[in-house]
Amino acid sequence: MSYDLILGDRAYSSWSLRGWLLFEAFAIAVKTRYVQFHDASVAEQLTAHAPAQTVPTLVTPEGAVIGDSLAIAEELATRHPDAGIWPSNPLARATARSLAAEMHSGFGALRNDCPMNLRCAYSSYAAPDAVQADTFRIDTIWNHALNRFGGPWLCGGYSAADAFYAPVAARIAGYGLAMSGAAQAYVDRHLADPAFRRWRAMAIVEGPDLARYARGHDQTDWSGPPPRLAQAVRSGPSENATALIPASLSPISWKRTGGSSVSATPSAATKPWPTPMPGRNS
Repeated sequence: MSYDLILGDRAYSSWSLRGWLLFEAFAIAVKTRYVQFHDASVAEQLTAHAPAQTVPTLVTPEGAVIGDSLAIAEELATRHPDAGIWPSNPLARATARSLAAEMHSGFGALRNDCPMNLRCAYSSYAAPDAVQADTFRIDTIWNHALNRFGGPWLCGGYSAADAFYAPVAARIAGYGLAMSGAAQAYVDRHLADPAFRRWRAMAIVEGPDLARYARGHDQTDWSGPPPRLAQAVRSGPSENATALIPASLSPISWKRTGGSSVSATPSAATKPWPTPMPGRNS
C-alpha cells in the first residue's frame, strides 16, 4: 500500500503546491490524482474521500483522510523521522514550525489580493496597505530565520517551512512585490529550485486558463529561470504512471525538453512562456 495525494490545479492551487513539495522535496513515494477547478466543486469531486472538502487531501495506507497541509506535514514527519521534514536541531525545528504555522494561519491580505498564478507575472500591481503590511512581516521573519541559521533556506537546510513559503515566493515574483535583498534572494532560490520548476512546467501546460484568477494589471516576463517546456505524449514513462486524471481516469504523460516526463490532462496543449494567452488580461 502507498500514500494517495489528491491535488488541485497546478497553476492556481498554492496549497496543492505545498502538499506536493512535502513529498517531492523529501523523496517520499506517493501516488497523485488531480481534481479540476473548472469542473464541479472540489468538495463534489472528493465525495469518495469524505470528510475531505479541500486540496491537498492525503489518504494514508491505512485509509486515514488528512485534508490539511500542516497536518500532512506533521503526519509525514512522524512517519518518516529521517526525511528531514523538520530540522533536527531543536532551535531550528521550533523556528520552522512557528514559521509554517504563521503561513498556515496568516497573510490573508496577500493571499486574497494576489492569488497564485504561475502562468503570468505583473508589472503594474500597486499593493494596498494591507498587502504591504503582510510583505513587511514576511520580510521580517524571513530575515530573522536566515540570519539566525545562516541559510540557504529559512532554517538551514530545506524543511517544511520552505515548502509552505514556496507559493509566497511565487506571489512575490508574480506581482513584483518589493523585498529586502536577503528576502529577494530567498524568493529567487525558490524560483530556481528544481522541484518548483517541475511543478511550474506542468502548471503552464496543464488545464484551461481560469478567469477568476486573472487580474487586469500589465504583464511582464516571469522573473525566475525560463520554464522547462512540455508537450503531450501518448506513450512512454511518466513522472507518476499511476496518477489518475479525473476527466478520463486514465494516465497520460507530458514530456519536457530535457528528457523527463510529467503527468497532465489529455486535453491540454503546449504553452510556451510567457506568451500572453487570450482572456488572460494580457
